[in-house]
Amino acid sequence: MNITPENTALIFVDLINDFKFNGGEDLFSHTEAILPNLVKLRRFAKEKSIPIIYVNDHYGLWQADFRKVIDHCKNKKSEKVIEKIKPDDDDYFLIKPQHSALFQTPLQSLLTELKRTHLILAGIAGDICILFTAKDAYMYKFSLSIPKNCLASEEIQMNNYALYLMESVMDADITAI
Repeated sequence: MNITPENTALIFVDLINDFKFNGGEDLFSHTEAILPNLVKLRRFAKEKSIPIIYVNDHYGLWQADFRKVIDHCKNKKSEKVIEKIKPDDDDYFLIKPQHSALFQTPLQSLLTELKRTHLILAGIAGDICILFTAKDAYMYKFSLSIPKNCLASEEIQMNNYALYLMESVMDADITAI
């Protein structure tokens, strides 16, 4: 597997989040813990000219406009995360209807257009949306890096189990950054 900045894309999943749901408090605290790693990963991608693609829940807005999604999700709690990791104007932003960033989204077409065959996945929730995205990416023959210190779930044990599955079944490199 030949991994280079020229064939790699960074996919951030569901980082624009309101954390207003059952389990949201736990997910928020675990997201806060990985936030410095996410910022570091984002900076690395910018330095290496690796495209950054945000794929996010649409929150019923069905608008692929990150500013509208941010406005909808911003509250006293979420603002801490959003302000540190929100997209820049030159980043890509897609919405997704369900868990996987590849299910019924233009992500696969975008990756093909950009000639990207290796994906770095990061974000929340590791045991749901990252896991489903990794499964689909694996089925589409993308190689995967999923830094274990760049994803969070409501429960640490479920996050660790998802990492185990992504490494053992989907052949993902889960080395921390």
